[in-house]
Amino acid sequence: MTQTLMTYRKAGVDVEGADAWLSRMRPLIRTTRRAGVLPDPGRFAGLFGLKTLRLRDPVLVASTDGVGTKLKIAQGFGSHEGIGLDVVAMNTNDVLCLGAQPLFFLDYLAVGSLQPSLMSALLRGIVEGCRQSGCALIGGETAEMPGVYQKGEYDLAGFCVAVVERSRIIDGSKVRSGDGVVGVASSGLHANGFSLVRQIFDEKRLLPLKLRRQLLIPTRIYVKPVLQALARMPVAALAHITGGGLSRRLPMLVAKRSGLRVRLFPGSWPVPRIFQTIQQAGGIMMDEMMRTFNMGIGMALVCRASDSNRLIQLMNRSGLDAWSIGVVESRQSSVSGQ
Repeated sequence: MTQTLMTYRKAGVDVEGADAWLSRMRPLIRTTRRAGVLPDPGRFAGLFGLKTLRLRDPVLVASTDGVGTKLKIAQGFGSHEGIGLDVVAMNTNDVLCLGAQPLFFLDYLAVGSLQPSLMSALLRGIVEGCRQSGCALIGGETAEMPGVYQKGEYDLAGFCVAVVERSRIIDGSKVRSGDGVVGVASSGLHANGFSLVRQIFDEKRLLPLKLRRQLLIPTRIYVKPVLQALARMPVAALAHITGGGLSRRLPMLVAKRSGLRVRLFPGSWPVPRIFQTIQQAGGIMMDEMMRTFNMGIGMALVCRASDSNRLIQLMNRSGLDAWSIGVVESRQSSVSGQ
């Protein structure tokens, strides 16, 4: 009897195929290079030099995040490039909230087996996200995990490192009563609330094509417009409206022990129709919508009330809609708020 020789490839892991795919993708990856990126030493790690930044007291800021169950909708409809952009956006928007400039990004992709077309689509989205946020893609990992992920399934996560001058860290400590809250428009759901969306539009109520396209719109990246604004005017706090929705993220603009709170101005910005569609289809109370979704506000910024119009104009010049959506006030105020 002839003995069957087992190999790693027969077990479902094609190392040579993964290497060949990565080799084809390197020219695309190199388009994200920026000042500070050092030559690849070929040691499964990337290098970045801080000297070129010319900062007196640089502080590194790090973030890691994924895109949640939005993956399931993308996998179900074979639309993946936006997911790659999402994973960059979720991380770079988070580090931005400390006033930090993204430097470099790494991705982690887990698949059941090598799927070059799917992986290439994801990578194109990641590269586009890095370009939009000004950070370099200097490394990553593609893990083949047969038996863990079925055909067409995958998981994706990202890791971002940014830098900020210590004296320019935005930590909310300069927020004062009477400050204005400016909300910047989201591009849609971004990458939050999809577990609820999938419960509403289950297999018995298939997603219409138009709605599917709206759900898969990538997360907006705010890095360059906001950094440009920070260079021109003082901003006391920023909040990326992600998990927990608008009502749970806005309170992060003020320190818990500051005696302050944020009060929203109802109706001060247009809520995109996609949220109304979800609310009506699921019979969801407005409080739950506010706790789950961004409701059309992807980033919120606090500035002096007299500077609100200027900040809105700066966002508008960058092509982003923005509105005065609230005010910071004392918790002892008789007016109810968030």
